[in-house]
Amino acid sequence: GATKDMGKMLGGEEEKDPDAQKKEEERQEALRQQEEERKAKHARMEAEREKVRQQIRDKYGLKKKEEKEAEEKAALEQPCEGSLTRPKKAIPAGCGDEDEEEEESILDTVLKYLPGPLQDMFKK
Repeated sequence: GATKDMGKMLGGEEEKDPDAQKKEEERQEALRQQEEERKAKHARMEAEREKVRQQIRDKYGLKKKEEKEAEEKAALEQPCEGSLTRPKKAIPAGCGDEDEEEEESILDTVLKYLPGPLQDMFKK
């Protein structure tokens, strides 16, 4: 028996276990099965948590984050006639923010009443 061990130490070929491949397949199968059980356990736990969350939402009248986002998106897409909280894009042309045009017309009116040389200075 000592000569076999000496051969292995010196770099000789080791004896191959005939059942090594079978054992490895069984080990892989066991790992896969454990992983499936773990995933199933976590899925059950998450389902229970979601059930409790839903009970809390129902009790306090809360909505899911996804539902809130969907409602906000739908609200932005609807026409907001007369709404005080409508987005700026929804303001029809000719209404509201016309400050720049009013300022220009006021400036033109003031320039009309200035003497000629001052008018030329401001126009430049």
